[in-house]
Amino acid sequence: MVTLEQVFTHPITQKYLKRSGVAHAIAVAEYAYIFAKRFDVNPDLATKAALLHDVGHYTWYSDGEWDYDLYRENDIHAIKGASRAHKLLIRIGEDRHAAKEIAIAILLHTDSYLPKGELELNPLQRVVAMADEADEENGGNHHYKKIDETTALERIRALDMLVAKEVNEKSK
Repeated sequence: MVTLEQVFTHPITQKYLKRSGVAHAIAVAEYAYIFAKRFDVNPDLATKAALLHDVGHYTWYSDGEWDYDLYRENDIHAIKGASRAHKLLIRIGEDRHAAKEIAIAILLHTDSYLPKGELELNPLQRVVAMADEADEENGGNHHYKKIDETTALERIRALDMLVAKEVNEKSK
């Protein structure tokens, strides 16, 4: 099984999480674990999708400042992120079916790029969307929370242990 640590430490993940916010990605993965347990969703898929949910972000700036309105108007990060995450997961040896489920959950974690209307999300997709919403802050400020590399890796490893335990218990 591909671990969260393997996903997190990959250079592609590091590049794009630094753009969209490492602290936010880890917090969303932690929320996804909690919600996955609550709604009987595979925590391995949920935490991976949550960790990678914003790897498609582009930086929207005006006059050197983050422009949240420009982002909301033009962003398609979920589309780019789903593609980027799928390619990464396949490259590092993730099960192809799991990689597809994770990518689709990333694609549907937000409706900011879709015409208004309700999507019918499956339980995994709903968990990832809820986890992202649980860590959101006004004006996109959740993308600017700071975390040092040691703490980030400790939290990823702790989450890996929880996920492994949960997956092992379900396979008995």
